Amino acid sequence: MPWNLDSDRPIFLQIVERIQMDIIAGKYTPGDKLPSVRDLAAEAAVNPNTMQKAFQELERTGLVHSQRTSGRFITEDTTMIEELKTSFANEKIHEFLTLMQQLGFENEQILDMMNRNMKEEQA
Repeated sequence: MPWNLDSDRPIFLQIVERIQMDIIAGKYTPGDKLPSVRDLAAEAAVNPNTMQKAFQELERTGLVHSQRTSGRFITEDTTMIEELKTSFANEKIHEFLTLMQQLGFENEQILDMMNRNMKEEQA
C-alpha cells in the first residue's frame, strides 16, 4: 500500500499513524520485528531521520520496543493493541456520525443506511 504522505501535517506523525494502522490491521503481529529505519524510510520516500523520529514516538507509547543490536519489535501486549484498535475505530465512527449529521441525517436514518449497506456487503 502506498504511503500517501501529505504536507498538511507533520510527516513523522503520519508515519506513526501508518505503522499503528499496520499493527492494528495485522500486517505486523505482536512480537514481529519491524523493518530497519533505512528500509522503511526508502519505502516511504522520507529522510531516515524522519523515520527515526516516528520510531522514537512509537517507542515512547510502548507500541514498539528496541532490543539493542537486534532492531525494533512490536509489543506483545495484545491488550494495548486491541485498545488502540478500539480507540481508532471509535474516532472514525465519531467522524462519520458528525459528517452524517452535518448532511442532515437523523440517527435512525443513519442506522437504516448502515444496516442496508452491511447487508449488501454480506451478499
